[in-house]
Amino acid sequence: MQTDMVNTYTDTGEVLVFLHGFCESKAIWQEFMRPLQHKFRTIALDLPGFGENTTAISSYTMESMADYVCQQLDALGVRKCIMVGHSMGGYVAMAFAEQHASRLSGLCLFHSSALPDTEEKKENRNKTIDFVEKHGVATFINSFVEPLFYNGNRDKNRKDIEMLKEVGSQTPQASVTGGLAAMRDRPDRSAILQAATFPVLFIFGKDDGAVPLDKALAQCHLPDNSMVYFLGQTGHMGMFEKSYETRKALEKFAETIYG
Repeated sequence: MQTDMVNTYTDTGEVLVFLHGFCESKAIWQEFMRPLQHKFRTIALDLPGFGENTTAISSYTMESMADYVCQQLDALGVRKCIMVGHSMGGYVAMAFAEQHASRLSGLCLFHSSALPDTEEKKENRNKTIDFVEKHGVATFINSFVEPLFYNGNRDKNRKDIEMLKEVGSQTPQASVTGGLAAMRDRPDRSAILQAATFPVLFIFGKDDGAVPLDKALAQCHLPDNSMVYFLGQTGHMGMFEKSYETRKALEKFAETIYG
């Protein structure tokens, strides 16, 4: 059983819920959340199969992870929140939005997408599953993490890269392969963005190979109410590469909602 990273500074209902990405854990948000905790209640969860939440699970899908998030929020007494999802966490947040739109005051897709995998990307997921099954998690993680950062940021973010490798290497193999299959099989949820009754913040890196600019531009105009932040010289890990800028963007977004 995991211990959720929860700050309860405020009971005013001004809640930010953070979901991590693939082969990550709630630890990625620890330093990022800290300056926000004097204004908002902040909650970071380990998704099923990741971080401290490694109890065996029978199904790896975005929908089942969204159900888990809903259960955790119920247990914490959170009826409504702004949900922040990094990468795979954004896919989970989109599944949550499809099932529980009334529980969202806002949504932040942090280097993430409502769009499905392309056929090429699905094939790459399959190849990665085969690689992990043949060579193990540690070998995969060793080559997976560093390219998530813009090349020019890798030296200054060396400690972050090593932390992410440590977190990723501890992920059970079943969670790695199950997560890859779940990402591969997720549906197109762009219609959820188009129908959103809540504001949406998009944070994109201009040098993000995982969410390229054409995908970013194809979805950021869909919600009626959206804010979009493009970051130069930034890859897929803006909470580390541009921590101040991304935090301020999220803070401004939350303040427009909560006043």
